[in-house]
Amino acid sequence: MKRRAFLSSPTIAACAGTLTLPGLYVLGNEGQTQRQFRLWACGDSHVGTDLRQKRESLADAIRQSEFGGEQGGPPFDWDIALHVGDLSGNQGSPNDEEGQEVVRQFGAAKKHRREDFYNLAGNHDASGPGEPTQWWFRKWVDPNGENTKYSRVDADRRPYPVTGTWERYSFRVGNLLFLVMSDRNDGGPPVGRAERGGYPAGAVTAETFDWWKNSINENADSVILTAHHQMLKETTVASGPWEGFRKKEDGTYVSHYHGYFPTGGPQGASYLYWLDDQPDAQAFEKHMAKHPNAIDIWFGGHTHTNPDDHKGGRTHIEQKWGVNFINCAALSRYHARKTTLPMSRLLTFTEGSDQVRVQCYLHTSQHAPQGWYAKAERTIKVSRPFQM
Repeated sequence: MKRRAFLSSPTIAACAGTLTLPGLYVLGNEGQTQRQFRLWACGDSHVGTDLRQKRESLADAIRQSEFGGEQGGPPFDWDIALHVGDLSGNQGSPNDEEGQEVVRQFGAAKKHRREDFYNLAGNHDASGPGEPTQWWFRKWVDPNGENTKYSRVDADRRPYPVTGTWERYSFRVGNLLFLVMSDRNDGGPPVGRAERGGYPAGAVTAETFDWWKNSINENADSVILTAHHQMLKETTVASGPWEGFRKKEDGTYVSHYHGYFPTGGPQGASYLYWLDDQPDAQAFEKHMAKHPNAIDIWFGGHTHTNPDDHKGGRTHIEQKWGVNFINCAALSRYHARKTTLPMSRLLTFTEGSDQVRVQCYLHTSQHAPQGWYAKAERTIKVSRPFQM
């Protein structure tokens, strides 16, 4: 899709204000000063799961980023963090006790505010059958600051204000436009989770898809970054049909990257599978295939594995339809422990450049020494130079 001229939109334009970017200044090739913006992309903390093993998955990662790790990992600077969902580790629907723990662990940040973290809902954050829609995420995570008493999120303290709802919202950092969409894996099978189990097949509403598509069309001069808990079909490691499981010799499937739930669209357990109640809809994939370069980056998580895994012939960072797909999972060590390895990504945008550095940080020394894993570092290109 050829990028059109910018069209103002009340949904998006409200995000654009005069803001002071807190990034680092670097010296350019001709001696000019260039500002950098650093995005910490992470997800899948599964706080409750790790806490049962006496590990603070979210708080540990925050402390490591600010002060370094106990196993030698260095600290690193970041301006805002994008967490791509699954703060909860519950197999039933999340509860208030885990919500309080999530808020407590966000409080580990000493150099950053709670409002520097931008969040979306993953499948484990979803409400169960008969419960109020996504009540736990809206109460305890609360990207819009509607329940400050519980979440400690004050919308007025956001460095980059959000516009929209808990389900879908946008914000701007210069000419970077973030489109953030929560998983709608709620309300009961087959689209939503049951009373027990994560029910991993991803879901969005048609209303959210239309919002995403319209936002792209109305902001064609922006560098567009989309975030959802799940990756799209056949984009990154283990994101193809049935790739969430291990196939036994008798042809049956058992849990591996994801839990196997026959009533919940298991074919699509590794990717964004549902649009309303339509299975394997591929609405985003079809749009991007028809309009290459429609967006610049798609952030997701959901599938936890080591940075060298290439299940399905794909790695954690791939390009398709002119879009850079980045799997940011996971901060947990014990949730889906057969494959899980705690790691995250740091993206560095430099003013005046269309090149983005993507680094991989290992939060434990299971796979390699804690800290930067150079083998997984990439440089990706976006549609236009970053400008503030």
